[in-house]
Amino acid sequence: MKFQNKKTINIVLEALFSTYCERVPDVKKITNAMVLKNIVSNQSEIINDHIAFRTMGVENLGIKSFEKIFLHHGYKKKDYYFFKGKKLNAFWYSHPGKNMPRIFISELIVDDLSKNSQKIIRSYTDQVKKDPVDQINLDNAREIINFLSNPLWSLPTLNDYNELLKETEYGSWVIYNRYYLNHYTISVHELNENYNTLEKFNNFLLSIGIKLNDSGGIIKKSKDGLLLQSSSVANKISADFEEGKSLISGSYVEFAERKILSQFKNLKKIKSIHRRDGFETSNADKIFESTYQKQVNK
Repeated sequence: MKFQNKKTINIVLEALFSTYCERVPDVKKITNAMVLKNIVSNQSEIINDHIAFRTMGVENLGIKSFEKIFLHHGYKKKDYYFFKGKKLNAFWYSHPGKNMPRIFISELIVDDLSKNSQKIIRSYTDQVKKDPVDQINLDNAREIINFLSNPLWSLPTLNDYNELLKETEYGSWVIYNRYYLNHYTISVHELNENYNTLEKFNNFLLSIGIKLNDSGGIIKKSKDGLLLQSSSVANKISADFEEGKSLISGSYVEFAERKILSQFKNLKKIKSIHRRDGFETSNADKIFESTYQKQVNK
């Protein structure tokens, strides 16, 4: 990933990415294969379209709390998205810096769940008595990294995890994985012409044994046809619960192709501002399922 300077936010993003790489073997598998095929010479050449985080929409947590980190470091809040079936809210955030990834933050609308699921979630989130982001120095990279890397509530039981899994796979993911990076996204349109469309890049991914999320089709396409997205299926992680270890869904990798807006089709030098920006609810709805049992266990 390319960053301009070692500003606080850059250090935080790099630290998050480092942990994410260790937890998601597909990241290195894809990067190593890209280097082998001379698509890139190293990881830093890959442009990161966006990164995503999942949160619990309860008092002291959720988007309202989490976004403070990024707003403090120059990110601007953009469009709102609502996912009725999954009971989620989301916003995305942009940064004026060159090659800075977009941020996508979602939250589970806990109050819309069954009484049983609400009770389980709140037995953990109620341990957070005040907004934890207000307790950290947002100009100190180490404090932010520590906050994003450490649990806010006690270790969930496997029984609670499995109970949530029945109603909200998103909720079960967050109760264990909390603020771990959910995914990062390779901008395929920035690659060389042999791999710069999602169709070409997906063929490459399949050739190296990457399992792709086929919910809504391998390629999810926006209504205007200008935003194309695919994702790998989440790698499983060995998770520690009170009752012992269990294999559960971890994180995954996304791939995005942003096409050129019609008014800029004839420009010789295309920049990111000339391409389709933002997100699409219908695309994101299916991308969320990259951590779902139906995809992970196929």
